[in-house]
Amino acid sequence: MGKSQELYIQAKKIIPGGTQLLSKRPEQFLPDYWPAYYQKAKGCKVWDLDGREYVDASYMGIGANIIGYADDDIDNAVKKVIDAANMTTLNPPEEVDLAKLLINLHPWAEMVRFTRSGGEAMMVAIRIARAATGKDIVLFCGYHGWHDWYIAANLSNDSALDGQLLPGLKPAGVPRHLADTSFPFGFNDKKQFQQLTTKYKNQIAAVVMEPIRNIDPEEGFWECIQSETAKHGIALIIDEITAGWRLNLGGAHLVYGIKPDIAVFAKGMSNGYPMAAVIGKKNFMDAAQDSFISSTYWTERIGPTAALSTVQKMKLLNVQDHLIKMGKLIQDGWNESAKKTGLSIRIGSIYPLSHFEFLHEQPLALKTLFTQEMLDRGFLATTSFYCSYAHTEEVIKQYLNAVEETFLILKQSIDQGNTSHLLRGAVCQSGFKRLN
Repeated sequence: MGKSQELYIQAKKIIPGGTQLLSKRPEQFLPDYWPAYYQKAKGCKVWDLDGREYVDASYMGIGANIIGYADDDIDNAVKKVIDAANMTTLNPPEEVDLAKLLINLHPWAEMVRFTRSGGEAMMVAIRIARAATGKDIVLFCGYHGWHDWYIAANLSNDSALDGQLLPGLKPAGVPRHLADTSFPFGFNDKKQFQQLTTKYKNQIAAVVMEPIRNIDPEEGFWECIQSETAKHGIALIIDEITAGWRLNLGGAHLVYGIKPDIAVFAKGMSNGYPMAAVIGKKNFMDAAQDSFISSTYWTERIGPTAALSTVQKMKLLNVQDHLIKMGKLIQDGWNESAKKTGLSIRIGSIYPLSHFEFLHEQPLALKTLFTQEMLDRGFLATTSFYCSYAHTEEVIKQYLNAVEETFLILKQSIDQGNTSHLLRGAVCQSGFKRLN
């Protein structure tokens, strides 16, 4: 254990939950041994508080750093803004430039509102949809943030969200009167979706979905979603917070021919600087003027400046093709190593957001051992790999060599029945759990 781990022990005593983001909790990776804090990062490398260097072969800023850490061009654009003042009584002109750019990339959209994080942008989108339709109920598929509208699904059924990416979320602190205002349905489950629209059709304000996540849409699924929402005057909101900017320059919904009423962006659009956007058709977006949606730091200058610079660089370097190419190398490498070592895994998701799972009765123990062994080899690794432009073919080759060595260790541990004994600490957590 080093300075990073020691600092996290202190943090858990004074910060409820240990960190501000569940996805960054060390307990989700390697309890007691994951380097919780960094002193610097560059490209796809991160240095912890003890100066140990790692290749980030995991989440790259939880999907935010699509170009790479501390990119010179983007950072220099931000530094110029800092020198000229990031916040004043007046508004930054860059937000108008960014709004025009987003509309140009998405010709179906006519208006834009900005926030600075994905969760709050989703809340704004829901507020706009409810204001525009005069209805309250939201149907959704997948994970869409921490706000009341989403967690309210667990008020009526405390396991309603378990199948939506993150199990164990409790509705503590969410007003009880929000029960029955949001309902989940499964991806590709047309029957479940149609049952909900039939039951609540005159009360539904919005349907919220990601364009793609872990599995491909089945034939006719999106046609069903679009037909039902159009027929009943329901706002179709596409959550591009994770998938956006990775398959093309803009929203992944363009790749799949989805025609939304509203789309929400964050994460990769500004390469690690806080920025988020809600874009949409005028007949929906104009309702933002009838509802009080306002925040001081939504008017700062760094966010839109970073986004403009990031999008410009993505276009110049054809970043999306690189992400797809590297992601395919990773998935092919996982598959090859699994076959060589006899380890059973299931690989999924789009190439830039690759992930796999262990097909075994102790998947979390294997996941923890995988992270432990990869950390010893200089990689921040888990069962997901979010590609960035900074991940070169040489980096991927080194990573996959370490994966094959680690897969062999895991397979031997299964054969010998000593997986848990090889762990230096506890097994990692899955989903949401309280920290004691």
